[in-house]
Amino acid sequence: MKGSEADMAGGLPRTRAVTFIILLGAISLFADMTYEGARSITGPYLGALGVTATTIGIVAGLGELVGYAVRLGSGYLADASGRYWAVTIFGYVLNLFAVPLLALAGNWQIAVVLIIAERMGRAVRSPPRDAMLSHAAGQTGLGWGFGLHQALDQTGAVVGPLLVSGLLFLGHDFRAAFAVLLAPAVVSISLVLAARLSFPQPRDFELAPPPLDTTGLAPSFRVYLVAVALIAAGYADFALIAYHFGKASVMPATWIPIVYAVAMAVDGAAGLALGSLFDRIGLRAMILATLVSAAAAPLVFLGGFAAAVLGMACWGIGTGAQESVMRATVSQLAPQHRRATAFGIFNAVYGVAWFAGSVLLGVLYDLSIVMVAMVSMALQALAVPVLFWLARRPGQ
Repeated sequence: MKGSEADMAGGLPRTRAVTFIILLGAISLFADMTYEGARSITGPYLGALGVTATTIGIVAGLGELVGYAVRLGSGYLADASGRYWAVTIFGYVLNLFAVPLLALAGNWQIAVVLIIAERMGRAVRSPPRDAMLSHAAGQTGLGWGFGLHQALDQTGAVVGPLLVSGLLFLGHDFRAAFAVLLAPAVVSISLVLAARLSFPQPRDFELAPPPLDTTGLAPSFRVYLVAVALIAAGYADFALIAYHFGKASVMPATWIPIVYAVAMAVDGAAGLALGSLFDRIGLRAMILATLVSAAAAPLVFLGGFAAAVLGMACWGIGTGAQESVMRATVSQLAPQHRRATAFGIFNAVYGVAWFAGSVLLGVLYDLSIVMVAMVSMALQALAVPVLFWLARRPGQ
């Protein structure tokens, strides 16, 4: 479709939509460099400030829980006010600039406040950003659009920790590493402002006007949240996996961040591939990814080095699907005028279920490693019939 024809149809040209998706992906790339680089050392940094392991665990869990809860409010605020860019920009500023400020933290209490602020900032900007991304992805294919964004996003998630690791290897301390992360933070914020100026109304990408009715989210969306909660609860957090690798001597400590980087690379590639598959076969792509990711737990917790590496690849495929196909499905099930709200609800349910599942698997680990593998696999498997039922519905 030519540009003028696209405009007459109510949407901007596809090439502009692709440009917008790439721009959002570049923003996420540098943002992930910043906060994923920081997350790779916040644990030992807090330890150096005199914090106990128990406190570190509470801070990490609380930060994630508060972050996902805040998404519920930010999504509703963006939809109610229509100020998607304003909410998004505020979230990015809070998310990114809290990281270099950690270099100035004089005690662990200030560091904890900044860590939670970083999580909250990410929570504030995610629902409105995903809603804007969904408008552009409607021109390219929802799965492909979210998959491309995820691939760029995960590039930053790999580069950031490697950058920090290199700085520490060269003899710099934690404060210097946090300070250096100011550079990608500034680049990301600059790109956000450029995107705001270039694409002030992302809703214009939609090929059809929003419906006139004001009905709420469909029952199928609530059913979908059941599957989301089961997958999130059954997914083993990498912190627990890394703990097991060290305690069980599955691999040398120096290999653990390398295996994680490999999983992040698989995540990015899987997000793009599964996103494209979603555009052809719908939710069946999520079913396939869930079956693969369910195999991760027995491989990483019950196997040796080779099985652990394979298991982390399966784990990466699952996280890639959650960031691409799972988000694309939200866009498919929610009307245009309620998408930020839908993303907020989706993220809140996902976060609470992830937190509850992490606690459950952590308790089970002290009782039986076999139980961890079985419960993780079973919870994810329970999501498959729910997804299959949704996939068989007309229009899915």
